[in-house]
Amino acid sequence: MPDILARKRDGVPVVMITAYDATFARLIDACDVDIVLVGDSLGMVMQGHEHTLEVTVDHMIYHARCVRRALRCAHLTVDMPFMSYQASPDLAVTNAGRLIKEGGAASVKLEGGAQVLPAIERIVAAGIPVMGHLGLTPQSVHAFGGFKVQARDAQAAERLRNEAAQLEQAGCFSIVLEGIPAALATEVSASLSIPTIGIGAGNGCDGQVLVMQDLLGLDDSFKPKFVKRYATLADPVRDAFSAFAAEVRSRAFPGPEHSFASKNSPVAAAPDPDPNDHAEPPRRAGYGPR
Repeated sequence: MPDILARKRDGVPVVMITAYDATFARLIDACDVDIVLVGDSLGMVMQGHEHTLEVTVDHMIYHARCVRRALRCAHLTVDMPFMSYQASPDLAVTNAGRLIKEGGAASVKLEGGAQVLPAIERIVAAGIPVMGHLGLTPQSVHAFGGFKVQARDAQAAERLRNEAAQLEQAGCFSIVLEGIPAALATEVSASLSIPTIGIGAGNGCDGQVLVMQDLLGLDDSFKPKFVKRYATLADPVRDAFSAFAAEVRSRAFPGPEHSFASKNSPVAAAPDPDPNDHAEPPRRAGYGPR
């Protein structure tokens, strides 16, 4: 946590990427990323829903535990899903505690401003670090009438400024600013002593976050303006699956080099000079023949 706060002081942008499983978490953790977020965006990118509202605390714990096992360096933040904190501060601190104890989170993230201040204060008082989230908050998608840019008029912009200050005062260690005008995000960031992390909020925030699937280009049907694709992996992934299917049907795979032979077997297979060649690393134990 001190390292993340120091980024603001030193003028070094904070880097945050979402992850939902151990494989990608391990890859991200090797790339000097400050924060890995297990977002309730998993409802859309992992579960196939059109929004995040069906995600539960148990879902978040499951994915957080998967990610936690792979992380060695990055800070792990986990989203509190819809209705896990809105009903009461007591419910909020109970569910935040579950995400820490059962999920292995180092901090939790809540969406909203003034209406969630009591929940934030209660969670912080329990010793759990909290990341705030203002602007386009996906759990309020129905109230917003869809995924639309927020705080474009003067009144809404002033409310966001005030709520950002209130979140800092309530004890948040950082705030995500999503889907707001770039100039407003820059102004809010300059007014706070805690780092802001932007997504669709311009270059003036103290850091940036993207959903992993978006920055990797794994969903070529999703092309919002705020996303930059650092790779376009949908096509090569499809090509790999298609190649596998074709080789299975043509019996080109598995070949001798992928097959095992018994002693004195008449079946041609690649030689096994060292039986230890087939020993599996501990983290993959249980997959494939031994």
